[in-house]
Amino acid sequence: MIEREQLELDIVFVGAGPANLSAAYHLKKLIDEHDEAVAKGIEDGEPIGDIEIGIIEKGPRVGAHILSGAVMDPKAIRELMPDFLDQGCPIDTVTTEDGAWYLTENKRIKAPITPPPLVNKGKYIVSLSKVCEWLGEKCEEVGINIFPEFPGSEMLYDDDNNVIGVRTGDKGIDKDGNQKGNFEPGIDLIAKVTVLGEGSRGSLTKSLTERLGLNKGKEPQVFSLGAKELWEVPEGNFKEGCVIHTLGFPSDTDTYGGGWIYGMKDNVVSIGYVTGLDYLDPNIDPHAEFQKFKTHPEIRKILEGGKMIKYGAKTINAGGYFTMPKLFANGVLLVGDCASFLNGQRIKGIHTAMKGGMLAAETILFALKRKDYSETTLKYFERKVNGSWIYDELFAVRNFHSAFQRGRWSALINTGLQYATGGFAWGFMPKDHHVAGHERMETLA
Repeated sequence: MIEREQLELDIVFVGAGPANLSAAYHLKKLIDEHDEAVAKGIEDGEPIGDIEIGIIEKGPRVGAHILSGAVMDPKAIRELMPDFLDQGCPIDTVTTEDGAWYLTENKRIKAPITPPPLVNKGKYIVSLSKVCEWLGEKCEEVGINIFPEFPGSEMLYDDDNNVIGVRTGDKGIDKDGNQKGNFEPGIDLIAKVTVLGEGSRGSLTKSLTERLGLNKGKEPQVFSLGAKELWEVPEGNFKEGCVIHTLGFPSDTDTYGGGWIYGMKDNVVSIGYVTGLDYLDPNIDPHAEFQKFKTHPEIRKILEGGKMIKYGAKTINAGGYFTMPKLFANGVLLVGDCASFLNGQRIKGIHTAMKGGMLAAETILFALKRKDYSETTLKYFERKVNGSWIYDELFAVRNFHSAFQRGRWSALINTGLQYATGGFAWGFMPKDHHVAGHERMETLA
């Protein structure tokens, strides 16, 4: 039995992404406001006082595991920090021009009107890595502890299956799982509330939801894979502030897929391609699809003479509202991608992640006031989400991805009717079902 150090925190956040960073920052501000109101006699109750709030992050620094190049809807960050621009939020550029292209193998058909969900004029093109790094600095300024290079390895439970914290990963382990000379056991972080914001395929979220049955009665999650590169291109190849989304080539009509090109400052272009992992053809390779995308004459023209400076890939929870797990259990909340907060129609999740984090913070404040960290109190998080604009946005696109499992052409009609009717599949069905990707894939003869 390995002896492990225990560190007691009041609240621990797993993952330093936009959801948890916003949650931690907002929570500290709410506590300060509450204590000040109590001191002035404006609010009844006891002051909460100084509490220990910690964020653990697997990367060597905040933002290290987050890909750059995204269009951020500023709706949530304006609520979190109204003066975010004056506070130095690292905005790359403002979107000044939108476009939607349908690509055949060799030609481009430009939509005369950009579909409303893809209109981004006035929104911000950012490096999400830099935004998270900046948010991390803001958290540290208000006294929140951030622990980089501390991945969460397993959830901690008491004898009644209540979450009581998280264990960090052991260090100094060889490839066969044996202890090396520099072995250091992970630490058990004991907390009143643990908030999981570890992304779309987090191991802790997966084990937690299976153990506590948080996916019971939900639609199966479906994933997409987005491959992305940052290119430095010659001046004039692509306009700064221009945002283009594409449909068509190289995906076949049975496969969900689409590309993007974002014009950033200093002649940097963010380019990528999303492939739905519920494809039928087992020979499809999402990375190869992205490489084919770059061979299209219109895309090749943008990259010509340039050089790639960064690359990466990310899984995306594309299933939507009906795949959202139960967001709470005794001692734990789920936020961000692992809570299925992505708007698949708009291809956006930063703003919903931030807003979800803020609502989690408000729920934790309520729990601290009541000194109750059970489902009895934490259930209010899900109620807050369903009473917010997160619900309004996600419920309206609840059947979006399922439409594409019947092919591109019917999906375009179906999603158009959904847009006109507030999300009803084919204009009249409240809920459409979809199939998990691994169940759809055909077998090779």
